[in-house]
Amino acid sequence: MSLAQRVDTPSARGTTPPPTDEAIPRQYNFAADILDRNLAAGRAGKPAFIDPRGTWTYGDLADRVDRFANVLRKLDIRSEERIVLCMLDTIDWPTAFLGALKAGAIAVPLNTLLTEGDYSYMLGDSRARMLVVSEALYPKFANIIGACPNLAHVVVSGENAHGHHRFEDLIAETSGRAATAPTTRDDVGFWLYTSGSTGRPKGVLHTHANLRLTDELYGAPFLQLGESDLCFSVAKLFFAYGLGNALTFPMSAGATTVLMPERPTPESVSAVLRTHPVTVFYGVPTFYAAYLASPAALQREEVKMRRAVSAGEPLPNDISRRWHERYGFDILDGLGTTEMLHIYISNRAGDVRYGTTGKAVRGYEIKLVGDDGMPVKKGDMGELHVKGPSSAVMYWNNREQSRSTFLGEWTRSGDKYVEDQDGYLIYCGRRDDMLKVGGIYVSPFEVEGALLTHPDVLEAAVVGWPDEERLVKPKAFVVLKDAGRASPELAQALQDYCKQRLAPYKYPRWLEFRTDLPKTATGKIQRFKLRAELD
Repeated sequence: MSLAQRVDTPSARGTTPPPTDEAIPRQYNFAADILDRNLAAGRAGKPAFIDPRGTWTYGDLADRVDRFANVLRKLDIRSEERIVLCMLDTIDWPTAFLGALKAGAIAVPLNTLLTEGDYSYMLGDSRARMLVVSEALYPKFANIIGACPNLAHVVVSGENAHGHHRFEDLIAETSGRAATAPTTRDDVGFWLYTSGSTGRPKGVLHTHANLRLTDELYGAPFLQLGESDLCFSVAKLFFAYGLGNALTFPMSAGATTVLMPERPTPESVSAVLRTHPVTVFYGVPTFYAAYLASPAALQREEVKMRRAVSAGEPLPNDISRRWHERYGFDILDGLGTTEMLHIYISNRAGDVRYGTTGKAVRGYEIKLVGDDGMPVKKGDMGELHVKGPSSAVMYWNNREQSRSTFLGEWTRSGDKYVEDQDGYLIYCGRRDDMLKVGGIYVSPFEVEGALLTHPDVLEAAVVGWPDEERLVKPKAFVVLKDAGRASPELAQALQDYCKQRLAPYKYPRWLEFRTDLPKTATGKIQRFKLRAELD
């Protein structure tokens, strides 16, 4: 099987119907499809991934995927059994992920920055039969492995396997082309746990078809990747956004991806960009803000990028503007969710409206509904619902949340938006984060955006806080570029600054300086943790 012809020009996008899941063959396996396509195109010798161990061609990757699929069958991992992957971004990640899909097992990538308690919950919730874990992350699992009754095998990626299977040894012990499991486009191929920005993570079930669909709907037309592109994603592979950025999209085009196992900082990312001529870059708003404020950031003449993308949280207007002033091209901000797998609303190259998330990606439909469940009129705030072929099947073992999120063909995003008169969508905040001040909705994102335009502010989070009458008012938590400038006088100055830029009832009644804000590993601010300080 081969992927449908890529759509590479705006004119072509306007004359062909968007792909749907019915356009994908009924018998379908994403791993076999994406690898066979590249080999058939003569890319066996072309680099697919670059990591600290070296360069890995498409031929190398296909061989490793076959070997890992054979390992799973040798260890009696059967179709639809779960394999938890808690791995740093190296060649072993795509090897294990694609190998699991090719063998018909279900890959369950986990956030690499969680706690022992989180991992214990996810291993139990998924009933995983195998754990594949990077050696650096193994200590967080050492004390909980024995308490997981379904776990039959532990595989360690690294030098010391700590008494378990060593990933590279298992790969070396097998050979030969692995048979492709007889999966269908509707078979669940992998789970992704939600990032936990609003509470306990939920297992989101995605099909083999969904990976291909995200490329055909967003990756190919918006990024227009080709064989010569070199991609780098700040968001890691375990994140839905990073999975598309660093695996699905570049592999669908025969491009190359640089993988960095360590934590992305302005310094470490600049080192990557100076070593490799990255042409397509994917970040998150928190990173873009930190990068623009860092002395380690590249100068304009050093940057080789032709595309920069942002998702994970809406991109503040001021960051968009400063990036363009610094580097001469726009960041394409978009909205995607774990439930939809990747971006379904986005700005487009040549059509970027600062302060908005853009318009719906072709192939997706959106509607904004009010508290009564009915569509709101243009210009009014409503909760975003989306319909599209990459929607998840359900949440694992969570019927209540599944029924409230997956509403037939529509998926409830939990995000509040306004559509302006030109059709651009403006983010207002999460449903759970919205404040009602004096009976009027206040978007925390709007207040945060005002604070972020102040030259002293690096990050800001706004939550509802009760006053002495137990009435809810905005409270701001602020991280300064220079923590030494924190003072009651600056707090008052920031409040006055907001009053000048917002309706009077929206300004933060309290302002607290912090050295950092609670975030998920993908950069989303966890406002619920700030609200929890009330308890």
